[in-house]
Amino acid sequence: MKLLFDLFPVVLFFAAFKLYDIYAATGVAIAATVAQIGWLKARGKPVSTLMWLTVGVIVVFGGATLLLHDELFIKLKPTVLYWAIAGVLLVGKLVFKRDLLKTLLGEHLEMPEAAWSLMSRMWIGFFAVMGAANLYVAQSFTTEGWVNFKVFWSMGLIFLFSLIQALILARYLPQKEQDR
Repeated sequence: MKLLFDLFPVVLFFAAFKLYDIYAATGVAIAATVAQIGWLKARGKPVSTLMWLTVGVIVVFGGATLLLHDELFIKLKPTVLYWAIAGVLLVGKLVFKRDLLKTLLGEHLEMPEAAWSLMSRMWIGFFAVMGAANLYVAQSFTTEGWVNFKVFWSMGLIFLFSLIQALILARYLPQKEQDR
């Protein structure tokens, strides 16, 4: 259910793009993301830091797209978001000597320090590459090609990367977790 909730703005963005254009899709994505925050707040549920970062980036870059009628801004949004996540994780590790993934997920997942460090490095690298890939596609392909990349390839790559990472990190889980 959470996956559907998280994909809600992406699905609406894609549908609005196919039915109308990039500007309608951008407005729909902004509205859907803001509505998600409102829904969580109305139900008394916590809003994750990542969700706040996402809504901030979509409002700023989507707003610039609509205000300036320039689709480049919405195309840059995933790169900014990916690189911001990679940057925050990297700064946490190098400057503050804290593993922010462990801080965020440590209560849900018990792993040794080596596994947390590996997971952080993998996510930093993945988001850096995804940001570069988005930038390349945004500059080299049509808007329709970029939308298809964003909706299908990016989501698919994130899912595949998560699956590969789970397989790699499974060896670090306590035996009782692996038996479930």
